[in-house]
Amino acid sequence: MQTFSLCSFSRLFVVLTAFFLAFNAVTFAQSRQQKPSTPVGAGKKNQRPVPKTEEELKKEEERRRLEEEEKNAVVDDEVVKIKTNIVNVDTVVYNKKTGQIITGLKKENFTVFENGIKQEISNFATPEAPITVTLVVDYSKLAAALGSAGNRGGFEPGKMEMVRPVAYFLSKFIKPPNDYASVIAFDIRPTPLTDFTNDPRRINDVINLLLRNSPAFTDSNLFDALKLSLVGGKADSVVLENTKEEKMEYGGMVSVNSKRRAIILVSTGIDSMSRINYDEIRKIIQKTGIPIYIIGTGEMFLKLYEDRLGATDSITGFPGRLTFLQAKNTLNTFAKESGGFYYPVTFESELPSVLQSINTFMRNQYSIGYDAGENQEAGKKYKLEVKVDVNGDGIPEDKQYVVQHRPYYSTPKEKK
Repeated sequence: MQTFSLCSFSRLFVVLTAFFLAFNAVTFAQSRQQKPSTPVGAGKKNQRPVPKTEEELKKEEERRRLEEEEKNAVVDDEVVKIKTNIVNVDTVVYNKKTGQIITGLKKENFTVFENGIKQEISNFATPEAPITVTLVVDYSKLAAALGSAGNRGGFEPGKMEMVRPVAYFLSKFIKPPNDYASVIAFDIRPTPLTDFTNDPRRINDVINLLLRNSPAFTDSNLFDALKLSLVGGKADSVVLENTKEEKMEYGGMVSVNSKRRAIILVSTGIDSMSRINYDEIRKIIQKTGIPIYIIGTGEMFLKLYEDRLGATDSITGFPGRLTFLQAKNTLNTFAKESGGFYYPVTFESELPSVLQSINTFMRNQYSIGYDAGENQEAGKKYKLEVKVDVNGDGIPEDKQYVVQHRPYYSTPKEKK
């Protein structure tokens, strides 16, 4: 009974409402002032219908189709996320016999393989002139002692073997406004001297800082210094910033947004007591993929005194022949696995051509990238191979040209 009464009341209410609205409409229409209708077109009261054009008919048909699709559409609130895993491979191509660097190549000239499987190149950038570089220099008493073997008859301190390459490169090859350089000196710990700059005055201040001071510690923590330069971390405050803070978070080269990035390392290759070990720094080098160009020091010392050294380190801690051999192998490995080069420099006269070579290689890197997808296994090392077809005949020219690049890349481990 209660349901019937409500339905009857609803129908009555609708009828009364319609009647009320109709009554008001008639009253309103009668109260308005009536105007004579204006004839439309050619003096006629009603215009003859005009057939619709073909374009209008198409628009109506398209509108009806869209309305039908919208009516039948299924709402999907799920957000689709597309993940990419771009692997970048900086590559330099040069003639195997002459050493001449090959420029002007295009995306079609290169083929990239991951674990022997051909990959589709998604990103490609031709060589550009501007460079961003971090110079990492061994500023220890040990490096200075080894450098004293070639100190022009005792007229200059042994530290000049380390300082000279840094001063030469900064003053000769860093060109504002597009080039940038930073400098990290290390002994028992790495210390940033200046963050990235191209200010000639700041560059001159860095050189003078290295010349005026003397190494303070014998130990040389090479691995820690490389880690800081590549991925950053907690470090001493930048010396030339003159800040009151003793420590700061230093951003490594991986945080720099630049297409032409590289590390120039001036070192003996000997590591004393770094907090990370050899395997750990190798993994960091392979993961970042930033080329490391290495100037090996202490070569003159070895040529003069290697036959007088013991096979192993002496009781005083001075390195023996095996330590020097291991140091050279370490530097050579770092260069190869990063896609850079190792230059063991014996004489000062070699420096200009070595630094010119480094500058040329850095400015003529091809930046190649491919999407490795989402199915990569965490913490795994993948082999990279890049082949070049210079003349475009479809056949890689492995015998005539060298394609310099990093041989591996490693995926990050899963976070616990």
